[in-house]
Amino acid sequence: MMNPFSAISDTIPAGILQAFVILMLLLVVVGTVLDVLHKKSAEYFFENAKKAKEAGVRKLDTGEVGSIAVQTVAVDVLTSAEFCNPNRRLAHLLTMYGFVFFLIATFVMVFFYPMSGAATPGLWPFLWHVGALMVCVGGFWFWFFIRVDVAAEANPWYRIVHADLFILSLLATTLFALLWSISQATGSQVWSILFLGLFILSSVVLFGGVLWSKFAHMFFKPAAAFQKRIAKADGSLDNLPEPADRTDPASRDRHSMELLKDAPLDMGLGIKREKPQHY
Repeated sequence: MMNPFSAISDTIPAGILQAFVILMLLLVVVGTVLDVLHKKSAEYFFENAKKAKEAGVRKLDTGEVGSIAVQTVAVDVLTSAEFCNPNRRLAHLLTMYGFVFFLIATFVMVFFYPMSGAATPGLWPFLWHVGALMVCVGGFWFWFFIRVDVAAEANPWYRIVHADLFILSLLATTLFALLWSISQATGSQVWSILFLGLFILSSVVLFGGVLWSKFAHMFFKPAAAFQKRIAKADGSLDNLPEPADRTDPASRDRHSMELLKDAPLDMGLGIKREKPQHY
């Protein structure tokens, strides 16, 4: 596998490629900040965390907070354990890690091995291609077979809504990147130029559309997962009542538990008895 960026260094100077990558990074930062200001998500998050801290029944020490942070990273971030559907979880992990590999390899090859005469270690082109392929596998699997409005509500796969901007631009970026690399390897100049242009265009939509897509969501999700674990540990429970213990007579006699008082403790799978198909 070759470094596709060094192969075009005679046509597009390395400085322009590096400036483009920096511009994409700035677009993500600016878009995320504007998203925070527009939705007031950071303000809500800190206010909610403050209320939860005041409502906590016990104070967590530094060790407990650190342990919760490690659990959040290991469970909610690195393994995406919040997904109950194993196929959805696997598709998400393929897309997430593939995107990470793709971004890191792109940065390394553009900034450290941009010239055609530079020998690029094989690891980076390998990660770049494998990462793009992982995104395509996980993303198209999700798009055609796992999406709720397709799998459960029978909407056609080609139905596109505003929320699909992120996944579609991400898939387009990685797919056109792979096609560009393949056309380079086969010596097809016309196709190479076409796919390079589409790769650049889809990248601009992906990173420039942060304000209108779910891209910024990935930065808030770990923080929300961490706060949820903190609320459970300190007893604040996000200002929600404690889960009812039906084995406790006092809980069973509560007015809100009247309908469940004589119900069996194990009431079966419920809505999980069958796959949701609402059509």
